[in-house]
Amino acid sequence: MKQFKKSAKLANVLYDIRGPIMDAAKQMEEEGQKIIRLNIGNLAVFGFDAPEEVQQDMIRNLPGSAGYSDSKGIFAARKAVMHETQKQGVAGVTLEDIYLGNGASELIAMATNALLNDGDEMLLPAPDYPLWTAASSLSGGKPVHYLCDEANGWMPDLDDIRAKITPRTKGIVVINPNNPTGALYSDELLKSIVAIAREHHLVIFADEVYDKVLYDGVRHTAIASLSTDVLTLTFNSLSKSYRSCGYRAGWMVVSGDKARAQDYIEGLNMLSNMRLCANVPGQWAIQTALGGYQSINDLVGDGGRLRRQRDLAYELITAIPGVSCVKPSAALYMFPKLDPEVYPISDDRQFFLELLRETKVMLVQGTGFNWATPDHFRIVFLPHEDDLREAINRIARFLELYRLRSKTD
Repeated sequence: MKQFKKSAKLANVLYDIRGPIMDAAKQMEEEGQKIIRLNIGNLAVFGFDAPEEVQQDMIRNLPGSAGYSDSKGIFAARKAVMHETQKQGVAGVTLEDIYLGNGASELIAMATNALLNDGDEMLLPAPDYPLWTAASSLSGGKPVHYLCDEANGWMPDLDDIRAKITPRTKGIVVINPNNPTGALYSDELLKSIVAIAREHHLVIFADEVYDKVLYDGVRHTAIASLSTDVLTLTFNSLSKSYRSCGYRAGWMVVSGDKARAQDYIEGLNMLSNMRLCANVPGQWAIQTALGGYQSINDLVGDGGRLRRQRDLAYELITAIPGVSCVKPSAALYMFPKLDPEVYPISDDRQFFLELLRETKVMLVQGTGFNWATPDHFRIVFLPHEDDLREAINRIARFLELYRLRSKTD
């Protein structure tokens, strides 16, 4: 019998955040076991509710949401995004430069599909949010990863970026605040990246989904406010800052040098039209969210739940022998390192699958974020403090037994 196989375009696609370890966890849950999930930034399941005002606006507008909207999105939501970009200091953005999507994810796939020809290269951070690598591959492009330097607080290595640019390089992805490391980039660093993009005629793709999830009084700068002469596409959504992952409400803003990008923009419009429109009920949440009280500030400020949980997770994870971590300044994650001298791991996916089975704690291995060596993992610090403490204590016991076994082998 002829076998139906997946497309060869999926050969280099990886999304282990929802991969084999998650499949194993689901099987364990079906058997009645309780799993503590530290693998995914899905805030609702940990008791982080969307702002009530946002929920109410969606409910009120639901009767009028049965039809398609304009392919780029409803007027009120796009106008709110335009005002948000103005507050960020991004110049020259009009309503026509704003596209609403089913989360930022749909728009990332749209933007890469519209730009990349077979063999074109896209510069991506390592570690990265793996959707970017997957979208670049599915678009026919070649993902090329530049190093983010752990010894320098996970900042992008500018020399490594320059060394990896070729005549086929089309764009550079900047994830700031960063997922999975929680790093926040300085204005000086952002200006240097803009200068590289300007010199080599690259499109900047700015993933700024965590731009309001900031700790310790740090400030985020939109790279588009610094790249007025460089074509820049900025991606954001309601998923994280407004705890609305399931509403699938995101946006993309085109700014900078649009004059030389008319053909590319035509391609974006074509793909936007083809998908008809984004989820209309979710679009109604955008204006209220952006213009209303920013409750995320209460969660990340002194005494806020996210701030407390970040501090607790960092304290507990760095107390484990052989485990180090750069303390995140932003986002919902940290990316600890397992000292390879203490934890000689050859297959980190298998290692964390074993950890899941032994501890009932679910994590994602570092190679799932296109980190080359099997010596890191990502922790999501969203569970309540008691659950977070219990989970990391289980991880610590598992690692202690692993150290003992390694010494006797």
